Amino acid sequence: MFRALINLFFPKVCLTCQLQLVDNEEHLCTDCRHSLPLTNFHLTQDNFIAKLFYGRAKIETGTALLRFEKKGITQKLIHQLKYKEQQQVGTFLGLWLGTELGKCEDYANIDIVIPVPLHKKKLRSRGYNQVTKFGEEIAIALQADYLDNVLLKVTNTKSQVTKNRFSRWTGKNDTFALANTQKIAGKHILLVDDIITTGATLEACMLELNKVENLKISIATMAIA
Repeated sequence: MFRALINLFFPKVCLTCQLQLVDNEEHLCTDCRHSLPLTNFHLTQDNFIAKLFYGRAKIETGTALLRFEKKGITQKLIHQLKYKEQQQVGTFLGLWLGTELGKCEDYANIDIVIPVPLHKKKLRSRGYNQVTKFGEEIAIALQADYLDNVLLKVTNTKSQVTKNRFSRWTGKNDTFALANTQKIAGKHILLVDDIITTGATLEACMLELNKVENLKISIATMAIA
């Protein structure tokens, strides 16, 4: 009765279409959930993510849960996560993808999950890294450790939201550094982020991580443009 009273005055709404959720719905309404454009990359032998980074950075395997299109449902969902403090989106997507990857042999030997970091100024401004909940849920599903103190961002770049694809590529000057490298030496890590556009940010992260001896790197993101 108390929950019904709360919902009467503060109804839960779908994070993408803003329609009121019914009792058995969480975060998204049924229509929006079924409209999410899944990639299913982790179910295919011909790995698109590996091809994307071919000749740029060595990876074992990679996947993205959703396809990202401008003004599409995925963009609305991630916008809620990054700019509306709806961190449950990260939990929702991480639990979903983590469950999927837990069934895949390619991800069975992941030792550590590492998020693409935010610069300390942006982290202080936003209050959270939008990838944290996503990565934590995947780590739980894969029975891996979650470490956010190994890969550090040392430059504070401007938001990429208003830039087109070419501008993002040419203007990308992210610089990363490593700490506590003894924790990841000889391990298979899963590098997680929100969106792959050009792949420049992930490439910069991997080039830094590949300085560690005998390290294997795979990738998992919420979406790919």
